[in-house]
Amino acid sequence: MSDPQEARLVPWTTPDGKTCIVVGDGAGAVSRIADGVEAVQLDMAEDLLGHAAEMPADRKETFPELHHLARQLSSSLREVCRVAESRRVRPQG
Repeated sequence: MSDPQEARLVPWTTPDGKTCIVVGDGAGAVSRIADGVEAVQLDMAEDLLGHAAEMPADRKETFPELHHLARQLSSSLREVCRVAESRRVRPQG
């Protein structure tokens, strides 16, 4: 009996923004790289949220700093949503 082959959304896109998918048993090199990238993205999102929670309390930030924070939060949220979508379509075992 062969290992089941499953499609997985990976946490990156092509240079022109198209979705990338890997097909396999989840144990291959690309799947391991995707797992590592997802872990880094989630850790960075958590760190960014901590920074965002502290920043407005200081009331010393300039508009450009807050604008940069908003852009980073938006980017991070996009990555976290992609991780969630990837995990939603993969069976959890």
